[in-house]
Amino acid sequence: MVKEGMPVKAKKNRWLIALSAICIHLSIGAAYAYSVYTIPLVETLGWTVASVTIAFTVMMTLGGASAAVFGKFVERSGPRKSAIVAAVLFGIGQAGSGFAVSIDSLELFILSYGFLSGVGLGIGYIAPVSTLVKWFPDRRGLATGMAVLGFGTGALITAPVAAALMENVGISTTFYILGTSYFILMLLGALYIAPPPRNWMPQGMKEKSIRGVRKLNDLSSLTAKKAVKTRHFWMLWTIMLINTSAGIMMISVASPMAQTIGGLSAAAAAVMVGLMGIFNGAGRIGWAAASDYLTRPVVFIIFFVIQLVAFLTLPNTSSALVFQALIFLVVSCYGGGFSNLPAFIADLFGTKELAAIHGYLLTTWSLGGLIGPTLVSQIYAGTGSYIPVFHVFIALIAVALVIAVLLKWDVRRIRKRQKEPVATVYDETQG
Repeated sequence: MVKEGMPVKAKKNRWLIALSAICIHLSIGAAYAYSVYTIPLVETLGWTVASVTIAFTVMMTLGGASAAVFGKFVERSGPRKSAIVAAVLFGIGQAGSGFAVSIDSLELFILSYGFLSGVGLGIGYIAPVSTLVKWFPDRRGLATGMAVLGFGTGALITAPVAAALMENVGISTTFYILGTSYFILMLLGALYIAPPPRNWMPQGMKEKSIRGVRKLNDLSSLTAKKAVKTRHFWMLWTIMLINTSAGIMMISVASPMAQTIGGLSAAAAAVMVGLMGIFNGAGRIGWAAASDYLTRPVVFIIFFVIQLVAFLTLPNTSSALVFQALIFLVVSCYGGGFSNLPAFIADLFGTKELAAIHGYLLTTWSLGGLIGPTLVSQIYAGTGSYIPVFHVFIALIAVALVIAVLLKWDVRRIRKRQKEPVATVYDETQG
């Protein structure tokens, strides 16, 4: 019998492993559909919009924070046990929200939807991704892109389903049904997912490696404790924070900004917001797949070049089509940052403790969720205009672009040192 967390015989189909990861991410990605509950909760229970929003804020903040806190747990326990824990927490959190609604308890609702679901979200996010990277050493970007696409797509499926259920069976029953469904879907994914044998490669990659044509290009093989002491970790952390802050800022004020600057009507702005979800998801799979050919450092440089051009152009454009196109590009970069992150981590630090390192870097998700909306709201409150917001983010994005270029140069410099047929393990803390 194979113990949890130990390598298994490579009898499993890696594409089914990917499907299992997508099942888990589709479920936790339902968190982004939260706005569909806001008005029904306010109108039915008399809760304020601000109090209802607290649950979502707690959930998203804990999503990033718990990924960092429980990264070591995921490494020790393995993907199956971790995903089962995530399924239990997220499922109970969602179903428990239905009970909170039935007894009209805002405090219990925040505890269930915010705290329990938030912790389950964080654990469920990192558990399958770290495993996928190991199953797809030849297509790391594509693999993580598929999983994170599931996370971005979850809301598109959940929103209309939840709206229809609330209309027919009520709010509390909707949470019971969806919570149970999420648990079952996540559990099915968890029961199949497992790590590959140590140093496993797909047959085609193995043959190329033997001939010296293809080999793993990890710069190092570090533990999470050592990785956080390197300059590469903090360079990646900084560019992720800026990319995430810019993306969430844009998402948080897309509709009013489109109406005041882009000249869109309220209806047209609403359509644009819906399309942003599609580009967010498309960016996750598209940019991730592209990174397997362009390399992760180059893709991040492209992100910041696109955003720099967009933020310089947006305040001055009079074309509604150009305005929307630039917004879509920015949102695709936001989604692409998350899907490229696990593969970038593997490139820089190896897969020894990928889940733990991924968790630490996802603190940028929580911080970006605070920084982006806070900056835009404070600047708009003080100036009555969104234009100064672009000036602030132009400066931040320029900093990120410089760091991304320096990171690329540093990666290239280290690769030049690794001239052996098999990549030399390079410990940045010693070099």
